[in-house]
Amino acid sequence: MHEKVQCVQCHSKPIFTNVGKNCQDCHTDIHQRKMGTDCARCHTVLGWNVAVQQVKDHQNRFPLLGAHAAVQCEDCHKSAAVGQYQGLSTACNSCHMRDFQQAKSPDHVAGQFPQTCESCHSFDSWLGATVNHSAPPINFPLTNGHANVPCLNCHVGNNFNLQIAATDCGNAGCHLTTWQQTTNPKHSAAATVFPVATCSTCHNTVSWLTANFDHATTGFPLTNSHQLAPAGKVTACTDCHLNNNYNLQISPTDCGNSGCHLTTWQQTNNQTHSAAGAPFAAANCSTCHNPTLWTNVVFNHAATGWALTGSHQLAPAGKVVACTDCHTGNNYSFTAANTDCYGCHLTSWNSTPSFGGAVPNHITAGFPTTASACAACHPITQWADGKFDHNAFGFPLTNSHALVANGGKVPGCTSCHINSNYNLQIAPTDCGNSQCHLTTWQQTNNPVHSSAGAPFAAANCSTCHNTITWTTAIFDHATTGWALTGSHQLAPAGKVVACTDCHVGNNYTFTAANTDCYGCHQTAWNSTPTFGGAVPNHITAGFSTSMCSTCHDTLLWTDGKFDHSTTGFPLQGPHMLPPRTAVTGAIGPMVNACTDCHLGGNYTSGYPTTDCYGCHQSYFTNAQNYGTNVPNHVAASYPTACISCHTTYVTTAWLGAVFNHTYFGIPHHGSVCSDCHQVSTNYAMFSCINCHTQPSAHRPGMQHPAVNGYVYGATTCYNCHKH
Repeated sequence: MHEKVQCVQCHSKPIFTNVGKNCQDCHTDIHQRKMGTDCARCHTVLGWNVAVQQVKDHQNRFPLLGAHAAVQCEDCHKSAAVGQYQGLSTACNSCHMRDFQQAKSPDHVAGQFPQTCESCHSFDSWLGATVNHSAPPINFPLTNGHANVPCLNCHVGNNFNLQIAATDCGNAGCHLTTWQQTTNPKHSAAATVFPVATCSTCHNTVSWLTANFDHATTGFPLTNSHQLAPAGKVTACTDCHLNNNYNLQISPTDCGNSGCHLTTWQQTNNQTHSAAGAPFAAANCSTCHNPTLWTNVVFNHAATGWALTGSHQLAPAGKVVACTDCHTGNNYSFTAANTDCYGCHLTSWNSTPSFGGAVPNHITAGFPTTASACAACHPITQWADGKFDHNAFGFPLTNSHALVANGGKVPGCTSCHINSNYNLQIAPTDCGNSQCHLTTWQQTNNPVHSSAGAPFAAANCSTCHNTITWTTAIFDHATTGWALTGSHQLAPAGKVVACTDCHVGNNYTFTAANTDCYGCHQTAWNSTPTFGGAVPNHITAGFSTSMCSTCHDTLLWTDGKFDHSTTGFPLQGPHMLPPRTAVTGAIGPMVNACTDCHLGGNYTSGYPTTDCYGCHQSYFTNAQNYGTNVPNHVAASYPTACISCHTTYVTTAWLGAVFNHTYFGIPHHGSVCSDCHQVSTNYAMFSCINCHTQPSAHRPGMQHPAVNGYVYGATTCYNCHKH
């Protein structure tokens, strides 16, 4: 815009630098300096009026929002004509005071409303104001039924300074009249229970009539029939709270209180509670009754210390028709004596002599009458179905000892308890007692127990016999320290026909001497000279009679086997008795009987010697006769340590000798011992030149000239050619 202005309009003097640069230097401030000196905030060089719309946007401390955006500047800035736009207040009442004063619904002035209009009004419209009734300082949320009530219904007389709590329903300004008019129950007559200030305990803002009182808070919860109909049987609160008495101090279990069920308690006849003593006192109704149904009585008899089980239960579970079957004469004050079986079942007790069968006469038997004693035999389900646990007395009735009815052989208790004697002190193992099996013990004959000593004493029957059958005696002979194995067992497992085969003369008091083999098998011992074969004469050999088991076992006497390795000289190869392993190179006969070595029946320790030479001396002295390559051991002065060469005697016998040439390996080109050892009496001498003669010992013309002291001789070669 400045481009179209004549120069002289700004440069009134020819001095062009003497011109101001600020708008007000040229332009008169029609705002009278009320809007400041920074014209550029609203105006531009494009045009003095271009920025008017930007001014109208009012982007300052009071943005024009809602209805304010459509208002003309001069509607607020009354001095706009003279350029005054500053100094206006941003408070609503600075413009809207007349609106505030004229408001009648509600009357803001009379109601002493604060002039903080923005608390309820918005920029969009002066109408449609809302107030946050839940926020401070009101703190009274308008919920449910309170939400749509006109303000003046509560703020009577335009009183907006109420100080009422949300739970103070009965306040004089609110629901006091309603509280005063209540009839079920009448609140005003029970003001301490239903005070005006605690309406919210039962009532809520949904509906005044849907009161809900939590009776459990009084310590008396309303359950089952105590609830209001239709859930229970109570028609109204006054059914219990007579004469509007809500100050009752009755516990939930105090059913017989005069205000409740006392009349019902007084009218009972089965049992007559009023005459039945403390257990049926008016204060104890809850012991049996519950709020579901008064006649649906359930009494826990176990709480008395005497539970009703089996036939003691009321029919149909048991056999009792009514409580008076036991509590005769309305007597419910039983003591321990009354709960004893005998106290009720005396007639049954006195009838035991006539019951017969397996039922003993309790009277003559002197059976105890205590409850614990009766219960030892009789169950509660059936009195006549008595079963005595004989185990409890340390004498279990097993197998044949059981009653015939229980699968045993005893007809009745009196079979053992003769003359009704039930005070027997007999152990289960005391079979031979005079009251039991003594006669049977006296009649035994295989063996005759009465003369067989302590092992067969009348008190030891259980050692062999059991309760299954008397004749199937089983004696564990191992308990004597001498187990019966092999042929010692009774036939058919062994060869013994009867115990008396060994226990001759009914002698069952054997000692260690009796259990020695020789004690029974002396005849066999004395017959060893005539057995022949490989059986040595035990007598002449001086064999110990206490060592029979060293060779013999209990399976077969003639099948004796001696472990020769225990002597320190195991029998191997040709030393073994037939059948033996394969052996080659034997010179003479091999061992066929013990006497081949033990000449003259000599089996003493150290005889014969375990040295080869001791038995094979003839082979040693005649060695040269057993083959052309066998040296003369005597002439060669060989030591008698035969095992040095005859190392493989187990499989090759005498002719399998091998000598270990330590420094000269053999075989040597097919030579034999005599090729080198030409003097058979002296194998310490040898000669190389018998084979390696001078003409053939070296290559032609070679005489070992470089070898110092070389002399052609019999053993010269060995000095260098040892291998």
